[in-house]
Amino acid sequence: MVSTITKEEIATLPIAIFPGRIIVVQTEKEAQKAVAFLEQHSVIGFDTETRPSFKKGLIRTIALMQLSTEDTCFLFRLNFIDIPECLKQILISPDIKKIGLSLKDDFSAIRKRMQLEPKNFIELQAFVKKFGIEDNGLQRIYAILFGEKISKSQRLSNWEADVLSEAQQKYASLDAWACLQIYNKLIRLSPNLAEE
Repeated sequence: MVSTITKEEIATLPIAIFPGRIIVVQTEKEAQKAVAFLEQHSVIGFDTETRPSFKKGLIRTIALMQLSTEDTCFLFRLNFIDIPECLKQILISPDIKKIGLSLKDDFSAIRKRMQLEPKNFIELQAFVKKFGIEDNGLQRIYAILFGEKISKSQRLSNWEADVLSEAQQKYASLDAWACLQIYNKLIRLSPNLAEE
């Protein structure tokens, strides 16, 4: 396994595609159903999206939280439902491992919506170093492990839109799912390192 990859090498790779179900959650009732499903899993992928701000001094709150299993990704539209109590319980649960990247930024964004202490999160940027991977961006780590490119074309789109486009949904789902895939693959390669 290589420890790093160049932009030029990534550019030649096939595009990664999220293969599972995408469920958009925009009511409290839908959130409760989603959480009931997620609670049956011990490890899930995690990510968030915030509408970009192109004006100096304008700070936006987190609009979307993605939680993914191997085959299903839930897109919680926080700009519609905020952080419901059931979702908070997953974020603070010591029993469900949440895998993400650049978590410090996500946590500070979450705290702008609700004061909570996230528990049992794995920061991939630190985790991959145990396996000799020097790159710390999701696109690069995923390319090293899976030989596919995660497209970033939707990153700066409007995450507060009334309806998320199919491209936005696929992009958001892929990011959370990719975190889970990276973690699972590294654990299969070296189970003993995972426990350290």
